[in-house]
Amino acid sequence: MTVYLSFLLIVTGLTGIHNITTVSEVSVKAGDSITIPCLYESKYINHVKFLCKGYTWTSCSYAVKTNQPSSGKFLISDDKSQRIFTVTINDLTDEDTDYWCAVEIDEGSDVREYFHLSVTRGTPRLYVDHQEITGFKGEKITISCFHRNSGEMKWCRLGCSCMTESSGSIAETRVTITSKVDGFNVTMSNLTTENSGWYLCVSGDFQMPVHVTVTEKPTISTRNVTTLSPIPEHHTSVFTGGAPTAQGVHTIFIIRLSLLVFFVMVTSSIWFMVKRHKQTKESSTTSTAEEEVKYTRKTSEVAFRE
Repeated sequence: MTVYLSFLLIVTGLTGIHNITTVSEVSVKAGDSITIPCLYESKYINHVKFLCKGYTWTSCSYAVKTNQPSSGKFLISDDKSQRIFTVTINDLTDEDTDYWCAVEIDEGSDVREYFHLSVTRGTPRLYVDHQEITGFKGEKITISCFHRNSGEMKWCRLGCSCMTESSGSIAETRVTITSKVDGFNVTMSNLTTENSGWYLCVSGDFQMPVHVTVTEKPTISTRNVTTLSPIPEHHTSVFTGGAPTAQGVHTIFIIRLSLLVFFVMVTSSIWFMVKRHKQTKESSTTSTAEEEVKYTRKTSEVAFRE
């Protein structure tokens, strides 16, 4: 009887095989996108992972699989080094509510874990500006978690412990939580590359996944950089916003006067060239006219004599 009951529970999907860790409740806005991380055990690294859509396990249907990583509005990717596969659901609608993160088992029942999306037309109950954030090794980052939800505030690393106090540490990195009117800020200090991974903003029953990437800070190459001579101290006020000195005012006056003289000289030169060209043209025209008159008179006189 016991064996039969266990078999019946497995078939109906009422038992859970919890070898996957993921979120349980996420508030999302219709039309947006959401990425959900699913952490699995090392023994499933080479297995096919998939997202199943439906309220009950027995009636859910494939949405996307790692051997076919794109299907309609669904995307899936598998980070085997972190043992996390992520599923992205785009263009969320009221029908995008019930899903399962799952791993295929060739001989036996697939392992899976259920999560629920609470789709709203207004502001989500818990959200972040960006699910992806990048920091540099040795520095710090701040994540803003906004919420309209009552309940205990937490900062968790997926699959690890959570922090609820105002200060503490996760993965040997100092973390501080600061409350604010519309949520809370999480600051992670003295980052290391080991801090890269998925974290969760938590408020009450809701979680929001956030992926942190820690990289080496890029160095600025000094190659082909021209070194400029320093500006003398007594000229500093000429180029900065400080109060100008008497010598600085004198320098500015000389510069402006020089520019004015240069402008007048250029303008005068242009005017003189234009005038000279006009006079030359008028003189040439007058000479031509006089020569034509002389030629006409001479021709008339010859004709009269003949």
